[in-house]
Amino acid sequence: MVPSTFFLPRTLFRRATMAAAFLSIAFVLGVAPSDRAAAPQSPKVPRLVVLLVVDQMRGDYVDKFLGQWTAGLKRLVEEGAWFRDAAYPYAATETCVGHATISTGAFPATHGMVANAWWDRQHKSMVTCTEDPDPGVKNIGYAGATPKGADTAWRMAVPSFAEELKFQSSGRTRIVTFSLKARAAITMAGHRANAATWFDGGAWVTSSAYGTLPFIEEQAKSHPAKADFGKTWRLALPVSAYWYGEKSFGAVPPEGWDLTFPHLLGGKTGADDTFYEQWASSPYADTALTELAEKAVDALDLGKTPGTDFLAVSYSSVDYVGHEFGPRSREIQDILVRLDQDLGKLFAHLDQKVGRGNYVVALSADHGVAPIPEDMQSTGADAGVVHLPELEERIEKALEPFSYQKPAVRQIRGSDVYFAPGVYDKLRQDPVAFDSVRDAVLAQPGVAAVYRAEELRDRPATDSPAQRAMAYSYFPGRSGDLFILPKPYWLMDGTPLGTKRSYGTGHGEPYNYNQHVPVLLMGFGIQPGQYFEPITPADIAPTFAALCGITLASRDGHVLGQALKKPSVPAQPMRPKSTSPVSSSP
Repeated sequence: MVPSTFFLPRTLFRRATMAAAFLSIAFVLGVAPSDRAAAPQSPKVPRLVVLLVVDQMRGDYVDKFLGQWTAGLKRLVEEGAWFRDAAYPYAATETCVGHATISTGAFPATHGMVANAWWDRQHKSMVTCTEDPDPGVKNIGYAGATPKGADTAWRMAVPSFAEELKFQSSGRTRIVTFSLKARAAITMAGHRANAATWFDGGAWVTSSAYGTLPFIEEQAKSHPAKADFGKTWRLALPVSAYWYGEKSFGAVPPEGWDLTFPHLLGGKTGADDTFYEQWASSPYADTALTELAEKAVDALDLGKTPGTDFLAVSYSSVDYVGHEFGPRSREIQDILVRLDQDLGKLFAHLDQKVGRGNYVVALSADHGVAPIPEDMQSTGADAGVVHLPELEERIEKALEPFSYQKPAVRQIRGSDVYFAPGVYDKLRQDPVAFDSVRDAVLAQPGVAAVYRAEELRDRPATDSPAQRAMAYSYFPGRSGDLFILPKPYWLMDGTPLGTKRSYGTGHGEPYNYNQHVPVLLMGFGIQPGQYFEPITPADIAPTFAALCGITLASRDGHVLGQALKKPSVPAQPMRPKSTSPVSSSP
């Protein structure tokens, strides 16, 4: 038996022989060893996937305000791929629905998140899209907060992109999401995450389904939202730079604010509910989310492990401002100017920590927003409010001659009408009574059409864009029995009759001002440019998947291949010229 001491010299000899062979080949090919060693090794997949959702950011905001951006939003447009004809194809343009669509690459008819909240027929009550009835689940507050409720993604019928990335990378992926809203942070994360964090009642909150992380606890203690008490939101640009005047017809600002700048952050009793409502409607909330994202990159070394990590931030303040002041306001324009600065800082941080070109970013929105009806009326447009309590009364009255149970309607939520158990089945067999209900609904000011559930099931082929949009939103068991389509610029409002509306405007109807949103991609594997093909935000997740080399469960979205850099074919090394005589033989 050969002594083991002999193996070392043999190994060294073998390595020396291989090194000499490599040097000989390199010399013949004309490539210096130092050149070959110095060549940078680009990652085959992005080190970090970054998803940014600006809640309620309409697509036309990019065209309107781009000239005033100087940092992050500008960089996305100039260095990234800008899809200028991106829109949701469905009717349910709401926060939970849009975030789930972006996250999964599926439409609500597939992922099942049909609204922010809907009527639960089994429990005979309204439920939120993230509400979890499991008694073993509870929400957990940071910095000593004790939040109520329990929220998870258990109602989401398909996994998120981030989940698929984690599953298909042997668990090496870290998933971290932030928002002011549970329904945004949770749907971006999916059913499993290292951290899904949102803001509730003045505190940062998560769920026991995700767990807590020390760096968020430290940030919650050292930089609480209440530290912004007493700050003032002032215009960032000269007054002449703003498109609109200060006073928008029908705007409903937060308590303590009026329609004029500056806006002071301060409740009557210190950092109370009034203050936190103002804070969420201010640029300071966006800055807090950006700081959390940067802390996550540092604390978890995101983008520095063998796997691809996932970081998502949903900026909610644009949504709050839009609901209160409307899209034709100085507040919307100004908060986007300030978000541009926050995103510039975030990208600079990612450049430093992860490496420019080693991460990929997608920015989109969960929905757009309708103009305030009163503001549209001031321009002479046909606009108004469809009062849902009045609509419910009309339906009940229409059924009085037919001996139906009272009340026949259990809930009207947005466009969805839910009947009491057995009522809709009976209506389907009673054409006279159904015609009476339909005629009553169509007589309501602002109503354009009525659809039955059976007209929307299985996404039927139809020439009606509105019906097709309703069908993409329909999920059996969760969606309503009847569906109301309002006229353009008519707002569906559930405020009780005789009560003043508590917000300026909303969204949720299948019109372009609600459906058209930006889609911007930048970084690893992205070919910059402007693209005019019609796409949907459901295409973001499949595009991420293609860059990361994984497969998604959903087939609703498609890969945005036109914006992906084509892999270059490695150059073949030059063969040394032969010094042997040329043969004349055939």
